[in-house]
Amino acid sequence: MNKLFYSRKVFISLFLLILPGALFAQVPKSNHVVVVLEENHGYSSVIGNSAMPYLNSLAAKNALATQYYANTHPSIGNYLMLTTGQIITNNDGYSSTITADNIVRHLLTGGKTWKSYAESLPSVGYTGGDHYPYIRHHDPLSYFSDVVNSSVQKLNLVPFSHFAADLANGQLPDFSFVVPNINHDAHDCPAGPTGCTDSQKLATADAWLKTNIAPLLANPAFQQDGVVIIVFDEAGTSDSTHGGGRVAAVIVGPGVNKGFKSTVLYQHQNLLRTMLDALGVNHYPGAAATAKDMADVFIGGTPSPTPTPTPTPGPSGCTAGTVGVTVCSPAGGSTVASPVRFNAAARSTNPVTAMRIYIDGVSKYLINASTLDTSLSIASGTHSAVVQAWDSTGAVFKTTLTIHVP
Repeated sequence: MNKLFYSRKVFISLFLLILPGALFAQVPKSNHVVVVLEENHGYSSVIGNSAMPYLNSLAAKNALATQYYANTHPSIGNYLMLTTGQIITNNDGYSSTITADNIVRHLLTGGKTWKSYAESLPSVGYTGGDHYPYIRHHDPLSYFSDVVNSSVQKLNLVPFSHFAADLANGQLPDFSFVVPNINHDAHDCPAGPTGCTDSQKLATADAWLKTNIAPLLANPAFQQDGVVIIVFDEAGTSDSTHGGGRVAAVIVGPGVNKGFKSTVLYQHQNLLRTMLDALGVNHYPGAAATAKDMADVFIGGTPSPTPTPTPTPGPSGCTAGTVGVTVCSPAGGSTVASPVRFNAAARSTNPVTAMRIYIDGVSKYLINASTLDTSLSIASGTHSAVVQAWDSTGAVFKTTLTIHVP
């Protein structure tokens, strides 16, 4: 009897030790995380569209984030948010080296391997401009100082033709950033910029995915613990909800909840954190450091806690008194010197997840918090400023004001 009692006691003790991990399981670890970027189509034009049967079959059988939103328009800011946790620039023609904290830096610190597989890249290690149909601003890892200034890391910028060989030879890195060229990512037509229907663009992108991603999903090593994320960078420019519009994000792998549809609000910084979590890297660049991961799309996963709905005062004590956005500085109609300090707070009946500042319709600042206090350089003249906030349900609140900069 004593032995039985002791055995039960040991079992219960072990169960209690294991239980917290089971209840609060997050993103399962993976040796192969692959992200594939598609272009410029909103959720409703992709999910359920007969032009993309392969992608829709993956979405139906695996996990689909139904409330995933891009961060900005145009493309480059989204690619950078996905890899740095910051928008950095909205200039698609940007060509400077980026020294900001980024995913490559964290992968290297975490002892992980990586490659950017860019279709139609002119050569291994290429960091030059566009070479149609290769578009550099779709290849964000090619901008980072950690890569550009390293003769070793530049060798991880490879044409997509290397992907099949690496897969066949068991040499895929821990992290793969996959960039179809602009004829195959639903941006342009199959043979050039124009001359086809939108359905033809999507059908071409879908066929490319089936040809190139299906072999990865069938690979025995990938089937152990791999994760593939297929996501669109931004919606059409007519949709600026949460900055860049609602887009499709499909997550595939053995550890993914099958046939699951997530209704949690996610953006590119959430995916950045999720990819690093999956690789076992527990430190993050930019907004990924405070973003929740996408744990609910994985078996046994639960979303990270969201921020409290009660806003905390900003550095100068700005607090939202009622539901909406309160701008404490600058005052509407005021004349203020550049850089202009913006101090604001937001309140909702649900947790406020992000705030953004637009100047003359262009996104200039984003923070995943219910308060902001920042200074922005603004050109002389009269400007329209919008301070906008979102809560965890997707509800949007904003305050618009006019300011004059001498």
